[in-house]
Amino acid sequence: MRVPVADLFTTFLKLGLTSFGGPVAHLGFYRAEFVERRKWLSDEQYADTVALAQFLPGPASSQVGFATGFMLGGWPGALAAWMGFTLPSALLMVAFALLVTRLGDVGHAGWLTGLKIAAVAVVAQAVAGMWHTLVSAEGTPGRVKTALALGTAAFLLVWPGAWAQVLALVLCGVTGWRFLPAAGTAETAGLQAGISRRSGLMLLVTFGVLLLGLPLLRPLGAEFALADTVYRAGALVFGGGHVVLPLLQAGFVPQFLSADTFIAGYGAANAVPGPLFTFASYLGAAQTSFSPLLGALLATVMIFLPGLLLMIGALPFWSALSGRPDTRRALTGLNAGVVGLLLAALYDPVFTSAIHTAPQLALALVAYAALTAGKAPAWAVVVACAVVGAVSG
Repeated sequence: MRVPVADLFTTFLKLGLTSFGGPVAHLGFYRAEFVERRKWLSDEQYADTVALAQFLPGPASSQVGFATGFMLGGWPGALAAWMGFTLPSALLMVAFALLVTRLGDVGHAGWLTGLKIAAVAVVAQAVAGMWHTLVSAEGTPGRVKTALALGTAAFLLVWPGAWAQVLALVLCGVTGWRFLPAAGTAETAGLQAGISRRSGLMLLVTFGVLLLGLPLLRPLGAEFALADTVYRAGALVFGGGHVVLPLLQAGFVPQFLSADTFIAGYGAANAVPGPLFTFASYLGAAQTSFSPLLGALLATVMIFLPGLLLMIGALPFWSALSGRPDTRRALTGLNAGVVGLLLAALYDPVFTSAIHTAPQLALALVAYAALTAGKAPAWAVVVACAVVGAVSG
C-alpha cells in the first residue's frame, strides 16, 4: 500500500500534537490511527513492527513510526513520519530551554494529570483490540496464546526491565514455533520492507561506523562532542525513553549545563506530547558552548538517527524471515507476548503513574467508554481529560 507523503506528514503531525503518555501510550495512539481508522496496516503487520522495535535499542514508538512511514512512502515517508511526530515536542522543548529560568514546575499540574489519565484509556483500548485480534481464538491455539500473553504480563510485572522484556518475547517466540500454527499466508505474512538486504546491511554498517567513529572526532570541538554524546545515548538505550536520561546526564552534566538545568528539562519533557527523546532538543538548546539553535538541531537529529538506521536496516531481514512458515509460527507466539508486554505496561507505569484516587479512576473509565462505545477520536478524549484535570486541580 502506498500513501501520499503529505497524508503521512499530517497524520503523524496530529499524533505528535496529541500523543501524551510515553512510548506505550504512543503505540496505542498509533494502532488506533493506522490499524483501526485508516486501515494502513493489519493488526499482524503492526504487531510485527512493534515486536521488531522491542528487540532494537532506541525509541520504540519513533522506530515504529519510522518503519510505518518507510513501508507506506519510502524514504520521503519515513522522513515525513519522523518530522510530523517529532516537531511539536521538539519545538516546545526548545522554547522551554530558551525560557527555562522564567518557568516553574509543571510536574503536578492538573492538566498533566488529566493527560496521564487519558493515556490509561488509550492504552487499555489498544490492549483490548490487540487481544481480540492476536490472542482470542477457539481451541488449543487460543489457550496457548492466552497463557503466553498473561504469562508475559505476570513475568514483566515481577521482573521489570528491558532485558526481561527481550527474554519474555524470545520465550514466546520459541513456544509459538513449537506449539502454534502459522498465522496468515506466505503471500500476506510479514512486513513489506521496500528495501534490499544490501541496502539494509549498509545502514547497519553506517550505524556501527558512527558509533565507533564519532568519539574520535570529539577533540575537534564542542559540536562534535555533543553529537557523539547524543548519538551514543540513542544507540545504546534499551527499554524506552526514560532509560536514556542517565546516559544524557553523564554526557551533559557538568560539561554543557548544570544539574538544575538538566532536571528542569526532564520535568518539562514529561509534560509535552510526542517522544521523550526530544529531551535532547532541550539539552542542545540549553547548552552555552555554541549556538543554541544549532545545538538543538544537532541533538534532535543525532538522538533519533541510531534508531532510524537500525530499524530500517533490519526491516529486509525481518521481512524475509517473517514469510517462512516456521518464522510465522514463532511470530504468532511473539505477537501474543507483545500483547502481554503492553498489558504489563498498562498497569506499570501507565496506570500506577496516573490513577491515585477514585475520581481519577472514574475519569479513566469514562474516557475508555468514550473511546470504545462512543467511538470518540483519541485526540478529543485527550483534550477532554486535560480540561477536566485542569478544572479539578
